[in-house]
Amino acid sequence: MLTAPIHHHLALTAQDVLTFGSWGITFILLAVAVELGRRERTPFYVLVVLAAMVAAFAEPLYDEAFMLYFYSTHGMQTFFTAFNVPQPVWTHSGYAVLYALPTVFIARQIRLGTLTQRGLYVWAGGALLMSCAFEMLGINLGTYTYWGPHELRILHYPLVIGALESAQVICFAVGAAFLRDRVKGPVGLLGLFILFPCTFFMANFGAGAPTIIAIHLKGTTPLLVTLMSLLSIGAAAALIRGAASLLPRAAGEPQRAPAARAEIGLAAAS
Repeated sequence: MLTAPIHHHLALTAQDVLTFGSWGITFILLAVAVELGRRERTPFYVLVVLAAMVAAFAEPLYDEAFMLYFYSTHGMQTFFTAFNVPQPVWTHSGYAVLYALPTVFIARQIRLGTLTQRGLYVWAGGALLMSCAFEMLGINLGTYTYWGPHELRILHYPLVIGALESAQVICFAVGAAFLRDRVKGPVGLLGLFILFPCTFFMANFGAGAPTIIAIHLKGTTPLLVTLMSLLSIGAAAALIRGAASLLPRAAGEPQRAPAARAEIGLAAAS
């Protein structure tokens, strides 16, 4: 029976790298968000960042589901502990970097009308690479681990996690952009604080459900975990494709006619 590595040594230098690095990027991101908001006269971008950071208080639910443990030996800097998983001080800044940073720029491109379906797929790939880079760094420097029976790992990082995080970024970004277009006034934008956990748990606990069950299943096998991880990756890809379908196609690509318009055309032809 696998158990969380509660006695595993925490690399204090690595903790400092993640803490100062992620918080430094977060402060820069907040400054950019303030400036963009000043130009467009909206608190939208700042609220995107804050929504991601506040949602990090639900990180223990994710840790329990995906069997993630932050090493907590002497010297750990932590905000709180839930489900017996201590949360490092860089959790909130990590959410800002991984989720809010790409969302700010994706949502802005959607607002300006410059983002196509193809462009969103590029952003999805970028979000995947960001997730892999950030988490492989944290894992291999010695700050935390996915201790469950995950398969399809690269440098100890389960690839299914990156796919799910990419889907979360895309769904939140598209949802945030549409929310901004449909609400009136800054009060309506507070819905971002609800939207983030909705898309976060939709992607991770929805598309990720097969993986969660497989790694917790009594008597699970590597083959089963592999198959369920592939199923979750496919579900994450479906979420990204669904979000992309809400955006226009690139110039030169055939535009898909709405069903109602197609029916009218068939009726006229007959």
